[in-house]
Amino acid sequence: MEATADLAQTALAPVSDVSLLGLIMNAGLVVQIVMLGLMAASVWCWAIIIDKTILFSRSRAAMNRFEQVFWSGQSLEELYRSLSQRQNYGMAGLFVSAMREWKRSLESPGRSFLGLQARIEKVMDVSIQREVERLESKLLVLATVGSSGPFVGLFGTVIGIMTAFQSIAATKNTSLAAVAPGISEALFATAMGLVAAIPAVIAYNKFNAEVAKQQARLEGFADEFSAILSRQIDERLAA
Repeated sequence: MEATADLAQTALAPVSDVSLLGLIMNAGLVVQIVMLGLMAASVWCWAIIIDKTILFSRSRAAMNRFEQVFWSGQSLEELYRSLSQRQNYGMAGLFVSAMREWKRSLESPGRSFLGLQARIEKVMDVSIQREVERLESKLLVLATVGSSGPFVGLFGTVIGIMTAFQSIAATKNTSLAAVAPGISEALFATAMGLVAAIPAVIAYNKFNAEVAKQQARLEGFADEFSAILSRQIDERLAA
């Protein structure tokens, strides 16, 4: 009982250090684990947010450059030769995959155009799906942290408050000065949960909208390019 009372008095001792490190160091073990986990999740989310912001910015710029070159009047063969030597993403990757299927059909011994249009459209659909998967990678982490972060913080708060009340029961000291430090440490866990969750939710919604926009651009280009190849197929069949 004396050890319990000493522990309780230590837990309820006034805490002069209200800094981030001080609140974490003075909290209980479970609350400390929750706080450190939320801090790690927050850092991870911000790393993903920065990485995705750069990725989407580069992807938009690459699409704009490709569309400018594609509609400039340059021949499809020249554009394909210039792009096929390197790894491509976005519209450039979509174009290269479709042209590769087109050239395989032209260079095959049978040289049959039967089903070529359907094959090209299938190849472009697969390329679009792969690009969307690349853009959506790691977004599930943001969704998970955004949905579970507040509850994890609340769990730490509940544990911290339970510990504070157990200490009150052991010491029979209900003064505000004795209760405030433990409760403030517990509530800090909820605050950290919100700090981790709010940016994650905002970024997840923003990036999801950006993925939808870029997917729509890819699908629009695929339809236009498919129409161009369809006209060439009809011309070759007529010849």
